[in-house]
Amino acid sequence: MLQYLLTFVVLAQPASGPGAEAEKPATSEAQPADKAAGDKPAAGAAGETKPGDDKAAAPAAATGNPCDKNAPRPTNKPKKTLPPVGPRTDVQSENYWMPVANSDMAEHVDGLFIAILAISIFCFVGITIAVVYFAWKYRSRPGHRAPESSSHNDTLEITWTIIPSIVCVIIFLLGWKGFVDLNTPPKHAYEITIVAEKWKWSYKYPNGWVDENLHVPVGEPVRLIMRSKDVLHSFWVPSFRVKQDVIPNRYTKIWFEAKYPGVYRQYCAEYCGDRHSFMKSLVVVHPPGGFKRYMEEAEAALLDMPPVELGEYLYAARGCNQCHSVDGSAKTGPSWKGIFGETHATSAGQVKVDENYIRESILDPTAKVRTGFNAVMPTFKGQLKDEQIDGLITYIKCLK
Repeated sequence: MLQYLLTFVVLAQPASGPGAEAEKPATSEAQPADKAAGDKPAAGAAGETKPGDDKAAAPAAATGNPCDKNAPRPTNKPKKTLPPVGPRTDVQSENYWMPVANSDMAEHVDGLFIAILAISIFCFVGITIAVVYFAWKYRSRPGHRAPESSSHNDTLEITWTIIPSIVCVIIFLLGWKGFVDLNTPPKHAYEITIVAEKWKWSYKYPNGWVDENLHVPVGEPVRLIMRSKDVLHSFWVPSFRVKQDVIPNRYTKIWFEAKYPGVYRQYCAEYCGDRHSFMKSLVVVHPPGGFKRYMEEAEAALLDMPPVELGEYLYAARGCNQCHSVDGSAKTGPSWKGIFGETHATSAGQVKVDENYIRESILDPTAKVRTGFNAVMPTFKGQLKDEQIDGLITYIKCLK
C-alpha cells in the first residue's frame, strides 16, 4: 500500500487517459522522389550547356572517411531508419491519483487497493470520532463522579474478533488470486529476456535483437524472464501494476498484457547503488502490427548502417553512455573522446589504445584496467557480434 501511496507524489503529472495518441513506429519506407524535379525549364537556351553542368549532374565521389555519416552510399538502396533510442517525449502521463491503468491485471490490483484504503479510512475515521466523543462525554467535571468501567463483554469481544477476521480472510483470498494470476502466464505468451545490471536494463528478444527500452505488442500476453548480473534490482511498471524483484544467480518471472498503445515508464524499485535513480527505461506498446514491423526494421537497419553510425547507436542502446562520456567529462569509466591512439597506464602497464585493446576491453574488461578507475565494467562476450564491435571501434576512432 505504501508503494502505491508514494505514486501520488512521485508520478503525479497532468492527466492523460489511455486513449492518448498511440506511439508511431519508425518506418523504413523510402520517401517518394520530388516530382517537381526536372519540370523547371533549363536556365539557358535550349541545347545550351553551361560549364560545370556535367559536374553538377554527376554523383558525389566517396570520401573514404569512415567518420563521414553523410558519405554517398555504395548502392542505390534507400537508407533504412533505425528505431529511435533514448529519451522520448510521447510518454503517457499519469493522473493525480494513480498511474494510467494499462493491463488486465491493473483493474484487479486497483480494486483491491481501493478496497483496503476505504476500509482503513473507515476504521481510522470511526475510531477517531469515537475517541474524541468519549473523551468529551466522560471528561472530568465538578459534581460528576466517574462511572465504573466494564470488565468484560462477550458480545462486543466476539464482534470485534469475527468481523475483522472475515475482512482479513477476504482480502487474503483476493490478494492470493491476484498473485496466482500474475505468476501464471498463458501458454502462448511472447517471451522477452531482461538482464539487469548497474545501472541499466537490457531487453533481449527471441530473434537476438537487444534494446534499452522494452517493446511489446498491444493486446498480447508478454512473459518476462529476468536475471541480474550483480545486485538485487526490481522491475516495476506503475501503469501495468506489475513489480518483481530481479535477483542475482536465479531467474524471476512475471507477465502482463497491455490494453492500450503508448509509451510508459519503467523503474528499478530496489536501491542498487549510487546511480539507482538513473536505472529506468521506457515500455513502448505498439499498435496492432507495429511490433512486428519494429522488429523487422530494427534488424534490417542494423545490417545496413555504416560502422560509425552503428557504433553510435550501440553506445546508447547497450548502456555504454552510463559509464563513458564522449565529451571528455569523467564518469565511472574513462571518456571515449580522443582516446584512440593514446597511451595510458593500466593494471598491466602502459598500453596503447588501438583496435586490439578496445576489443579486449569489451570482451575481457578486467584484463587491463586503466589506472584511476575500478574494474566494474561487465563483459560483453557472447553479446556483441564482430560487426557490432567493429562499429564501436570506428565510433571511438571518430571521437576526436
